[in-house]
Amino acid sequence: MALQVCALNLDQSLRELQPHGTLDFPCAGYASFYTRKSEAGILWHWHEELEIIYAKEGSMQFKVPSVSCQVQEGDLFLVNSNILHSGITENTCFLQSLVFHPDLITGNQNSVFAKKYLLPLINCPSFSGVLIPKGECPRVTDAFCRAFEAMEKEPFGFEFTVREKLSEIGLFLAEKFHEDLDFTNHVQSQDNLRMRRMLTFIHENYPEEITLAQIAKAADIGERECLRCFRKTIQSSPIQYLLKYRIMQGADQLLRQPESSISEIALSCGFVSPSNFAKVFRRFYNCTPREYRRDAADPSRFPAQNLIR
Repeated sequence: MALQVCALNLDQSLRELQPHGTLDFPCAGYASFYTRKSEAGILWHWHEELEIIYAKEGSMQFKVPSVSCQVQEGDLFLVNSNILHSGITENTCFLQSLVFHPDLITGNQNSVFAKKYLLPLINCPSFSGVLIPKGECPRVTDAFCRAFEAMEKEPFGFEFTVREKLSEIGLFLAEKFHEDLDFTNHVQSQDNLRMRRMLTFIHENYPEEITLAQIAKAADIGERECLRCFRKTIQSSPIQYLLKYRIMQGADQLLRQPESSISEIALSCGFVSPSNFAKVFRRFYNCTPREYRRDAADPSRFPAQNLIR
């Protein structure tokens, strides 16, 4: 099967390191089931490839800079190249997704497909992420489902089917954002670049005592601009994000380090005391750290422990 194992392997800039597909066929398909306790859901990250996500069952809240939307069963969510994105579910969700490099469609950056359509699209300031509700554009949903089925079953010539259907979706996006396509500007959003630097600083230093001033300095901006940037892009304050990230790291360590005590994990994640860690943990996961670790041993109560890209 061409479907790959879901994993999230990031470098220090939050760029995903896992290759999606191969050099000669740069596309990968993923299927993953999530519950509210599926570790951290989909962490903030980015990759050079475009991504198309289909909610097969349930729903998940996806975020890209300045946009947050609930993807319900039957909806598609499309994420542009090099855009930070994350997701979390309140209940359960089964997702199918395709992650592909633009070269799969264009062949190379000098082709008419690249110059006229894909490069302007991936540099379009209006396209970071777009929701296609169930039934709104059946031809796009059908194109995704047929491409995903081809990736899953791998019939003879499936690569042609995948490229054809992803090309149809690429053309749909180029038509949708035609008036906003940027044929000259290849500079990424300043806020997007700033957020990568500040989130990277938090991810590298979360066990330490971190101040707002330090987070702002990571992007060479002032504290007020830092607050504005966080509110605009991920709808959270820097300190709120830091607290959530610490808790998510704590939840991950509870499962991956069974030999470590809850007190040790609390301190390693930047909490001043185990009681404070337990209090905040309950707020996020609706259970104690001890209960969370115990439930992980029961697959029927904690069925998913893997992250998609």
